[in-house]
Amino acid sequence: MQPTDSNAEADAEAQAEAQAEATQAATNAGVARASGILALGNIASRVLGMAREVAVTNLFGASAATDAFFVATLVPRTLYDLLIGGHVNGAIIPVFTEVVTRDGRAALWRLVSALLSLLTLIVTLLTVVLLIAAPAVVELVGSGYDAPTQALAVELLRITAPALLFLSLFAVLSGALYALRAFTFPALAGAIFNLCVVLGTILLAPPLELMPIIDPTRPVIHWAIGRPPDAIRAAAFGWLIGALVQMAAQIIGLRGARLRLSGLWHPSIRRIALLYAPVMLSLILDALVRVFSYNLASQTGESSLSYMNWATTLIQFPQGLVVTAISIAILPTLARQSALTARDGDRPFKDTLGLGLRLVITLILPAVVGLMVLAIPIIDLLFEHGLFTARDTALTGLALRLYLFGLPFAAVDLLLVYAFYARQDTLTPAVIGLVSLIAYMVVALVLLPQYGVFSLMIADSVKHLLHAGMSAYILRRRLGGFGEQRLLITLAKTTLAAGAMGIAARVALLPVMSFTRTDGTLREIALVLILGVISAAVYGGLAYLLRIDELRWLIALVRRRA
Repeated sequence: MQPTDSNAEADAEAQAEAQAEATQAATNAGVARASGILALGNIASRVLGMAREVAVTNLFGASAATDAFFVATLVPRTLYDLLIGGHVNGAIIPVFTEVVTRDGRAALWRLVSALLSLLTLIVTLLTVVLLIAAPAVVELVGSGYDAPTQALAVELLRITAPALLFLSLFAVLSGALYALRAFTFPALAGAIFNLCVVLGTILLAPPLELMPIIDPTRPVIHWAIGRPPDAIRAAAFGWLIGALVQMAAQIIGLRGARLRLSGLWHPSIRRIALLYAPVMLSLILDALVRVFSYNLASQTGESSLSYMNWATTLIQFPQGLVVTAISIAILPTLARQSALTARDGDRPFKDTLGLGLRLVITLILPAVVGLMVLAIPIIDLLFEHGLFTARDTALTGLALRLYLFGLPFAAVDLLLVYAFYARQDTLTPAVIGLVSLIAYMVVALVLLPQYGVFSLMIADSVKHLLHAGMSAYILRRRLGGFGEQRLLITLAKTTLAAGAMGIAARVALLPVMSFTRTDGTLREIALVLILGVISAAVYGGLAYLLRIDELRWLIALVRRRA
């Protein structure tokens, strides 16, 4: 009788194991599909975001007008991050996911309605204050700028300030869609926003006129077609319209939802507030550090802020395509698995997190190496037109390369932070963030006299390295290890393949430049495309030879979907 019982137990365990593996395989496929949707949305968003930057740089170059525009958009964006943007991943998605999993959609609609009502009241009052206090706010952020630049920034801020309300409502609506694992409309939001800015800049601006260009590296003054500084208000109007339209798109995605402006309270709002309190603290510190950074940049010479912004724009391509897409796609699944830990244990959570980490490592390292090698050709292609000079290209390229050292750590760190959020722990990431921000400020201040504005990029990379290391150590202890995830093996294989790819691209750079001897945009496009194809072929071939399973799995999934 005993052997029969043992066999039955063994069969039951085998069936349970097979069922768990099948469930995790379906989860992995779902995460990959969601990542694909978000990645495509991010591609569209980044391409249109690049078109936005190209439009601004071609018309205004690295000038005081672009600095004023960046200040005017920085303020509502920072307030949005502080008030509600940090809620989305840290509190809103986990709590929305828990509510819809436990109580159903009707309960979710009641919570969303209450949160929308509360935010409409608070943010409207805040927007009015911002409109009145615009001069003092601009003085705080850009004290290093001259009076005309500050006056232009005040005018532009009063145009962009109402976008704060639209951004805040968008955050709640998109959070509801994420909780329902409906990713399409949130994925399109960035593309919609950037398209509106591009169209606003082009269609609302006054007619072109001849503008003098002074290049410090050349003794002559030449002329190019451009617009006067105050014409940049067209981009500010585009920014406002974009915030409104992307919010409206989420309403379309939630058609059929029972939403209405109702009471200002719901029991789960208290839970969101408790989860968000540590996030808000870290965001307040981050906002102060951001003001600190912009003030330092404004004191290191004209256009320093612009170089930072353009380098950050290029960094956002791999961040959006790889890191943000995978992280946001994986967060609702991690939150659901965390809510079911008492029933299923930590293994599904570890497996899903491990998948995300391996995918990020596999995709972000070649992107970093490729951008490092091709920084100047890419910036030359995208930006060096109109009022944007060769000197601007060189300085933007240096800023980009310094930022790139921290990108792999930032990529891994975002997934680790979302793992904390999924377990409804926002305090630990906030404490880690405080330590890393202190390190950032110390490094920036120590290096500023010698490296100027570039000390901020070095400090940023140090911050990400420290944050990722601390997050990984603490989370590993909490989970009792990450399980059999092959993270070190994946890291070693990917580093080898990406390193070889970078060497191949660097060796091919001069021959390809000699081969493409014609001047102009066609030469720049050919140079970037040829080197990009060489890099992709080398990395893909080595990934196949080294059997980087995550890349092979993604390719196989895409083929099945096709």
